Parts: sequence; structure tokens; C-alpha cells
Amino acid sequence: MTAEYDLPDAERHPYAWGNAGTPGTLPQAALGALAALGAVPTAPPIPPAEADLPPCALPAAALTDLTDALGADQVSTAHATRVGHTRGYSTPDLLKLRDGDARDAPDAVLYPGTHDEVVAVLEICTRHRVAVVPYAGGTSVVGGLTPDRTGFAGVVALDIRRLDRLVSVDEVSHTAVLQTGLRGVVAERLLGEQGWTLGHFPQSYEMASIGGYAAARSAGQSSAGYGRFDEMVVGLTVATPRGTLTLGTAPRGAAGPDLRQLVLGSEGAFGVITSVTVRVRPAPQVRVFEGWTFPSFTAGATALRALAQDGPLPTVLRLSDEVETAVNLADPDAALTGPGSGGCLMITGYEGTKDTVARTRDAATERLRALGGEPQGHEPGEAWRAGRFRGPYLRDPLLDAGALVETLETATFWSNVEALKTAVSTAVEGALTEQGTPGLVMCHISHVYETGASLYFTVVCGRSQDPLAQWAKAKEAANTAIRACGATISHHHGVGRDHRETLARELGPIGVDLLRAVKASLDPAGILNPGILVG
Repeated sequence: MTAEYDLPDAERHPYAWGNAGTPGTLPQAALGALAALGAVPTAPPIPPAEADLPPCALPAAALTDLTDALGADQVSTAHATRVGHTRGYSTPDLLKLRDGDARDAPDAVLYPGTHDEVVAVLEICTRHRVAVVPYAGGTSVVGGLTPDRTGFAGVVALDIRRLDRLVSVDEVSHTAVLQTGLRGVVAERLLGEQGWTLGHFPQSYEMASIGGYAAARSAGQSSAGYGRFDEMVVGLTVATPRGTLTLGTAPRGAAGPDLRQLVLGSEGAFGVITSVTVRVRPAPQVRVFEGWTFPSFTAGATALRALAQDGPLPTVLRLSDEVETAVNLADPDAALTGPGSGGCLMITGYEGTKDTVARTRDAATERLRALGGEPQGHEPGEAWRAGRFRGPYLRDPLLDAGALVETLETATFWSNVEALKTAVSTAVEGALTEQGTPGLVMCHISHVYETGASLYFTVVCGRSQDPLAQWAKAKEAANTAIRACGATISHHHGVGRDHRETLARELGPIGVDLLRAVKASLDPAGILNPGILVG
């Protein structure tokens, strides 16, 4: 693998994204636009060392047993370690920590080094009634790392970072076995050294892990060409309180329901995924990215659908609406005044052998021209590729500037895309305006299928005196609109706590009972991520 996607190693900061040596900065034009939205710069965040942290509540007997199982150097109750494993990376998570609120911190952080040690930890925690939060990259944005403590003697974070090996590569079958504590960046690096790629590049790539990809059904930015992560997985090893569950004896089968798909997306509520067998592909020889403009979101979405249904399909295919296009082109003033004549930006990317890229790109170019697209050359595509993992870095300076910025996503069938986009945008805009904080609601399509697509929304507005309540009202309005349109509550962020009640409405009582029955079978004491996914 070439070094293009080989990012520097980065240690998780409690409330800032990524590598501390490459912080995000806002252009002057953005600062002016934020002021127009009513954003007022805030006081600096409270340092992690000064966060309000409850004392460790773990019973002494439980702490002793865990220390005996893992070793004293693999069990930590240190202030910095506990704060560093508090919640995830949603804006509400960050706002709480910036205000010094670490009350949801685990009582201890555990670092198992083998699958058997994970099984042992689950047995000990079951015996002592201690809740377990499986933890790898810590990048959940839906409350997936904030369990319900009710009825438990304590909470531990099970950090699997030491499960960090590329175990094997089967060059004949094009599969690799990866331990789930590997960060995506490192997994790609190790595969690249042997001439392979996983091809999974979510925006959280710099911090996210293989385990998180599996537990939340991640969808990378190259999903049009490589598929979602759950489509790559052909085998799993799962530690449960009842023992080890091993799944995947063939690529596909008819030996009953596919239990791999039951574990994928279970968010640590059914078990701890310790390794996965995934499909890999030869590392690409060539990468080409370019931009197109379409006169409207409708015209661009029609073109996306044509490629998704009839081909040819690029590796990367995404479309920004008019507002997001204006912001991406560094024209916030145009975004503030609403959709104008700038049209919508589409990014296409092609990866593979020289011949394959040339053939696919030529055919896609012909098709997109026929569908009304105007080619913009390599510059916008290369600009997107160069900055594709920098988006999360911008949230920190936006919060410093007094903005409320958050994202949400959903998916639906093609016939419902326009109605869903309008409904969600209108609902969020209305909820913010009612609170006296009107803002920008941007949208893009970045994952396409023959039958439908995902919609990803970014929301920016001035922060109110109570930003947690401010966002809660906007998010509830979005959730209500999503369900009213018959769309799913999440395409790739997952459920966590934030989407649990809406998921119950989406699945219905029988579906919820089914999930509860699976959890009761695999985790009879309910210690695994309690309150996450299902109540």
C-alpha cells in the first residue's frame, strides 16, 4: 500500500480529535460566517486533569481478581486513564468533558492481551456483577460507550488495544485474519507491506479500530468499490460471558441464519469480537480522483442512481448538496443565503490496475456527461482526497468559536431520497429556529446501492446557554422525521444509547424481543454494555 492513507499514529485525547501535532484551524471566512450565526467564542475547556471524576467504585474483591487475571500493569484506576476512556466523540460527549464532567468514567480500565484473557475478564465481571464496556478506538458518536450503571457494582472499560496483530493472510482465498484492537491505519499499513488492502476508509480512519468497524457495521468512504465492512467479514471470534463463539466456516452458506450478521452491529452488547476474517484485495496500482458539478441535488442524485444501478461504478462516489458545496468551496456567505446557482459537487474516485481504472473512468465519464454533469478536472477530487480525514479536526475549533456542530445520518430507498432529505433538513432547521439559534443544515450522499443510498447531514449553528438540550431537541426532531419517512435510524454510526428508542420503533416489539432474547442467551447477567442497543 502506498503511503497516501498511512497516517501518523495518534493517541486518543479525551475531548479533541486525532493527532495533537496536526490540530484543525478555521479559515477567516468561516469565523465570519459563525459570527453571523450568533456563535460567540467560549472559555477554554477545563483540562482533563481537573475533570470531576468520581472515586473508583469497584469492589476490592473484583479489582483483586481482575489484577490476578491480567497482571497489575494491565489494570488501571489512574485519573488520566479513566478520563481518557470516558464516553465517545459525539458533540454532547465532548461538551460534557470540556465542562469538566467525567462522571460517566469507568471505574477501571483493563488491557487484556489475548482472547482467553477477555473470556476470563467476562467471567470475573459476571461473578462480581461489574458492567463491561468493550473499547478500542473510542470513536462512537451515538453514546455507545456510556452504559447504564443501574444495578451494577461498578463499570470497567475493556480496552483491547493489545489485540493488535495481523494474524495471517490467505493469498489464495484473498482473506486476512485481523485482531480487533488494531487501528484501521495500522491494519492498512500491515496489509500494505504484503501488497494488500482492506479498502475501508471511514472519516474516523485515523482513530477507529477493526473492532469498532465490526461492532458498528462501519461504511467507509470507498464503499462503492470495496463494500461496507460487514460485507467484507467472512468470519469472527467472539468472547461472551458463556465462552467463545466462533463463526464463519465458508464465505456464504445455507446452514441456517447467518449468525455473523447477528454479531456484526451488536455494539458490544452480545460479546467482545476479538478477531475477524475479512476479504482483502490487491493494493491498487493507480488512484484517480476528480470532480463534477450538477445543476441541482436532484440532477446529481439521479446520476448517482444511474451509476449504482446500471454502472459503471467508481470506487468513491459522493454528492454534496448546494449548501455543503458552497461551504466546501470556502464560500460560507453563499451557504448562509441558501441554495444558489453554484450547483452541487460530485466526487468520483477510481482505484485498481491501470487498465481497470482507465476503462471504468472512461465509461463513467461518458455516462456522467450524458446525465448533465460538467467535469471539473482533478483539482476538486484531489482536494477532497487530501482532506478526507481532516473533517473531524474542524469540530474542536468550531466548538472553541462557540458553534454547535454535529452530524447525523440515515438511509432509504431511491424513491424516498428527496422526501427524506427535505423532511430531515426542515425538521432540524425548525427545531433550531424555535430555540433562537438558526443554523446551516448540509447534506451529502456518500454510500450508494442499487436500491437506495445514505444521507449524511452536518449541522452548524450558534450555541445556546444549554447546548445539550439544544441539540437534544434538534436530534429528536430529526429522529421523528426519519421514522415518519420510513427510513432507518442509522446507516453506519450505529445505535448506542442515542438511537435505542428510535430503533425500538423501527424494529417493532417482536424485533426488540428477538434482540433481547439473543442478549439474554449470550450474556445472562447483562454485564455487556448495559443500556446500549437494547434496553
